[in-house]
Parts: sequence; C-alpha cells; structure tokens
Amino acid sequence: MKKLLFLVALTASLPLFGQHTTAAEEEALLRHWTKYFASDEFGGRKPMTEYESLTIKAMAAEMEALGLQPAFGGSWYQPFKMISANCKPRGGRFRVKGGPDLRYGDDMVVWTARATDRVQVRGAGIVFAGFGITAPEFGWNDFEGVDVSGKIILALVNDPGYYDEKMFRGRNMTYYGRWLYKFEEARRRGAAGCLVIHNTGAASYGWHVCVNGHTEGNLALFDEATANSGELAVKGWLHEDACKRLLEAVGLSYEEAFSRAMTPGFRAFDLGIRMDVDMDVVYSVSETSNVGGILPGTDLADEAVVFNGHWDHLGIGTPDDRGDAIYNGAADNASGMAALLLAAKIAGELPAPRRSLLFLSVSSEESGLFGSEYYTEHPVFPLEKTAACINFESVGPAPLTHDVSVLGGGATELDSYAIAAAAAQGRYIYFDDDNSDGWFFRSDHYNFFKRGVPALVFENGTQLVDPSRPNKYPYSEVYHKPTDEYHPDWDLTGTLANVNLLISLALSVANTPTPPAWLK
Repeated sequence: MKKLLFLVALTASLPLFGQHTTAAEEEALLRHWTKYFASDEFGGRKPMTEYESLTIKAMAAEMEALGLQPAFGGSWYQPFKMISANCKPRGGRFRVKGGPDLRYGDDMVVWTARATDRVQVRGAGIVFAGFGITAPEFGWNDFEGVDVSGKIILALVNDPGYYDEKMFRGRNMTYYGRWLYKFEEARRRGAAGCLVIHNTGAASYGWHVCVNGHTEGNLALFDEATANSGELAVKGWLHEDACKRLLEAVGLSYEEAFSRAMTPGFRAFDLGIRMDVDMDVVYSVSETSNVGGILPGTDLADEAVVFNGHWDHLGIGTPDDRGDAIYNGAADNASGMAALLLAAKIAGELPAPRRSLLFLSVSSEESGLFGSEYYTEHPVFPLEKTAACINFESVGPAPLTHDVSVLGGGATELDSYAIAAAAAQGRYIYFDDDNSDGWFFRSDHYNFFKRGVPALVFENGTQLVDPSRPNKYPYSEVYHKPTDEYHPDWDLTGTLANVNLLISLALSVANTPTPPAWLK
C-alpha cells in the first residue's frame, strides 16, 4: 500500500513537474518552509510587532530567490495602516443596572477600533436582537421597526439554518451568520456596540479562541481622516452563560429568548436594563504590509490568477500549561505560506502561462481578513481581470484520500476546473453543502469572492487511500494554541496531492481563453 501511495502522488505530480522538481523535493521544500516560518524565530508572526519585519522580509527574500517580480510598483510590499488596540474595562467589568455585572475575560471580551484613549458609554440600553440579521432574500429582518441607535446589541452567532435545516440555507451557513457581519449590521444601525453571544457548536470553536484572539492587539484598518470615529464604540463576544444571567435578570429564560429569535417575524427588543461601558484603550497606528510577487503571463498578462496564503498569526500571548507563549501557527498558516512558495517554484519551472500569476501573502487574516480586504480595495490587477483566487489556508498535514471536499460549489464555472484537476489525479470532488462552521467566509478568498472573483474552499477528504493511516493530527485541539507547531512526523501525502490539485487548477484557469464565469 505504501508503494501505491507513492505512485498516486507521483503520478499526480508528473503533469506539473516533469523533469523538474521531483515529488521528494517538493515534500522537502514544503516541510522546510513550514518549519522555517513556524519557528520561534518569527515569534508567532503577529502584525505590527518586531516579528512582522522579520516575516515579510523573509517571505520577500524567498519570492525573489524563486525568480518572481515585485508586485507593487517595484516593491515586494503593499503597506497600509492599521490600528492596534488593547482595551481593558475599568474595574475589570461592565456595570449593568438592573442585571449582573459582566466580568472581563470570564463573561465577555471586548475591544474597539476607535483611536481614543478611553471609551465611555453611559446607560446604554441592552437589546436582544436575536441573530442580528437583515436578510431580505430570506424574508428576515430582526430590526424591522426597532431603533437601536446608541444601544448595545446582543446577537446570536451563526444563523437560524444552523438549528433548522429548513431555514436560510440550512447547515450551509450564510455570511449573515458571521460575527463580522453582526458588527457591520450593528454599525449600519447606529448602535453603540455589539456583543456576539458565543456558543461553541454554532461558532465552531471554544471560548478560549475568543479570549486568545482579542485580549491583546486587536487590529482594524485605519482611516486617517476620521480616526475610525465611525466604528462601533464596543465590539466583543459575550459568553453564553453570561447572556443567560442577563436574561434571567429580566424574567426571561435563555430557551424562551432563543425560541423567539428562531421564529420568523421576530423583532429585536430592549431588555429594560442599562449598561455602563468604561474602558481604557492603549492604541497605536502603524503600517503593516502584504507581500507579493508576480510571474508575468504572455498574451493575457494584464489578467491574473491570484495565489494567496496569509503570513500572520497570533504572536506571543497567554502561556499554555507548558509555559509556551509563542503561537507558532504551523498549520495555520505557515503551511499555507509554504504551499504558496511551492506553487511559485513549480509554476516558474513551466512555460509562462497566458495570464499572470500573483503570489500574494497578506497580513492580518486572523483579526478579520484585513490584508485581503485592503488588497481587493487596491488591487494590482483589476478584479474584473482577476480570473480566480486560489487560497492556501491551513493546508497540512493530511493523508492521501480518494476524495477532496469543496465548499462554495454551485456559484461559478470554477467547479468544472476542480473536477478535472481531481480526475487527473485519479480522485474526485465532493461538493459539501455543510458550511455550518462558516469556514467559507473565514479566510481571505472571501474578500475576492464577494467582489466577484471566483473562489472555492478545498478541505481534506475522508475516503482514505490507506485506511491504516488515518489523519492523526489533532487540528481542532491545537487551533490557535501554542501547540500548533511543526512536527517532522507529519503525514503530507494528501497535503501534497491537494496542493498539486490547486496548482493544476490554477494553471488551467491561467491558460484558458475564457476565464470561469458565474453561474445563474
């Protein structure tokens, strides 16, 4: 069976590598780059720290060594300004008149994107807004006829389809379920703040992810003209148990409130209790940078296929029980950085494609997809001339499978390219409509997708070629923890096949006369 694994992987490589990089060499490179960028040397790759400069310079150096051309007017870097804010409530809590106080860290974690030394909101009404969604295509408006200006909104994470497959798109979560959307809608409604109610199943991660991700160095794009004064005063997560206590204080059970929120026609309602927000803010405005290199095309060189893999992670934070405080981010996303570089090496050994290839490593994905948001607002290639976005996000490790799972199918003709690339490897695509964790919206491809650029999300398959070699990597246990570290015993047989599949797909798109179109 080991021979079969090798032959399948090698056969998948032949159309791409030919006489150039061998399958053994590609594995060695993928391991080398993953281990390198996940090393303690880069301090967890936090944007706007001393480790950013080390990371982006190293990434640019690798791109230059591979023969790429600087993507940004002769520079490898696309700088933009971000605000980094540490926010701590005075006294470690928010005072609630008529209900229990909310303790920082245990009950809630909060931040702001405003450039201010202190945020104060006095006597703000607390509104239970159900899912906090306005979705006309689903006949849903939690805010119809309700004025929430100046108030603090409580909004359930995810959307109603997570709990009832007959609602919205069932388990295929919509963007309305994302916590970022809840903040966007609250801001549009003129609210003072929004606390998203955490539920481990609906969020797809535990409370520790909320705390670890937002206790220090909360990031946002910075608008110099306004100093971000139009942002919500308060953004945050609210622990589900804390929400239950707030509701109980006004004589309402969590179960009853949830049941009402699931009912079509639900309208947000004021709980009749008030919150005082008083938190100190230590902020800084600094530049961070996307990194990019180009492999120029031929007759369609003014068009592009984008390969993306974010370089950032969580940096140095709360130590784990081993005393390790460096969040190395090996799978997430040193592996994606490595795959990006491997794709550049492979493509550079082939005849130049018709369309240019942009190899883009963006900043600040972990804090809200800000690097890709900035790039799509200031693209090197116009988005209408960007044929596809191929995103390398947490690509390893994985054993080889007969299938490859794909999210986001049914939207564009990119589906057929994926099917063909898998078939060339003797594998098949499984189009998964269970996006209950919102994964399709949680990485950089989505900023391209929502602006009209075809993109899919590829995940590891489940039908093992060798059932005696299951995936032993405990990804869910190490996600956003210091234990996400590179190990030399990683099984990369499936990882390499998946990376090859994406490269093959991208090169097909780069060379086709007509790029993939959107489906009706």
